[in-house]
Amino acid sequence: MANELTLKYGCNPNQKPARIFMKNGGELPVRVLNGRPGYINFLDALNSWQLVTELKQAAGLPSAASFKHVSPAGAAVGVELSDTMRKIYFVDDLELSPLAGAYAMARGADRMSSYGDFAALSDVCDKQTALVLKREVSDGVIAPGYTDEALQILKTKRRGTYNIVQIDPNYRPAPVEHKDVFGITFEQGRNSSVIDGSLLQNVVTRNKSIPESAKRDLLISLIALKYTQSNSVCYVKDGKTIGVGAGQQSRIHCTRLAGGKADAWLLRQHPKVMGLPFKPDIRRPDRDNTIDVYMSDSDMDILADGVWEQFFTKKPERLTKDEKQEWLSKQSGVSLGSDAFFPFGDNIERAHKSGVSYIAQPGGSIRDDNVIETCDKYGIAMAFTGLRLFHH
Repeated sequence: MANELTLKYGCNPNQKPARIFMKNGGELPVRVLNGRPGYINFLDALNSWQLVTELKQAAGLPSAASFKHVSPAGAAVGVELSDTMRKIYFVDDLELSPLAGAYAMARGADRMSSYGDFAALSDVCDKQTALVLKREVSDGVIAPGYTDEALQILKTKRRGTYNIVQIDPNYRPAPVEHKDVFGITFEQGRNSSVIDGSLLQNVVTRNKSIPESAKRDLLISLIALKYTQSNSVCYVKDGKTIGVGAGQQSRIHCTRLAGGKADAWLLRQHPKVMGLPFKPDIRRPDRDNTIDVYMSDSDMDILADGVWEQFFTKKPERLTKDEKQEWLSKQSGVSLGSDAFFPFGDNIERAHKSGVSYIAQPGGSIRDDNVIETCDKYGIAMAFTGLRLFHH
């Protein structure tokens, strides 16, 4: 391993020179096995690697993340996928290892945002995971290692230019970190807070019951938030994120943004969506965009005469607003984490519409009583963690 890597450019082509290096003169903990990762690629790779490492530690399962612009579009642990999940993630034709399943779920949380992602894997990349990666539009992957079969498969992506990064899993950074902004160096202690079940002990609502599966999901949401640009909230269900709202200036906009993504994920399981009669040769990104438009109230009408023929073998039935509301009203068991306190009960009102039953947030607002009261109205169990998770 080298102690520095020269990059093509920084965040933008005009930002040169660019490199990553070790200030102490030691060796970089990463090695490029293929391709030429850029500045943003490495930001995504190093943030996502930390996320999946902590997910595996918390859940004891192989973990994966799909990153775009220094925030996760999705993250998941390697739980078993049902037939429905395999179908909505478009992997029902593949044999899946736990790691491959984790990436399929992470990628499937928000397929539009994951387009051109950087993937992170907690474990050595196996053949099954490489085959899932191979069929997706992705910029690169970081993992502690690759089997020979997996490496050969990935090296064929993007005409041989796919970015493959190997990281030393034993690497530990210094406890103090630095960042330069406008010629001024900032210094702070790394966010080394451990996210585990002890954070969920202070349940402040009338409903005190948080089952083990929901505790796992709340921990997944909090770990994802630790590496999501703030303000941020994260919806999780059954071991996987289903909606991440990142980088918003107000908490309610985070909740709405992530809630809209969670709704889209939940609606993917509606029989009308699962039964859409796509043409067999439609490209995966075109299919994903079409599903998103079909489920939305967009002005673009893919069911208009002369339009649907581009995508479908026959004209499907419309998914009405009433049908969507009815489907979403039946959802429950979703967990929600927030990187800072909820200042108003309106966040809870919005979360309830997406089936949220469990919440973890730091607490500390002068309106905590109103937030708790709103949770109690819907029977939501909420824990105050006392831990803020801003990330910038």
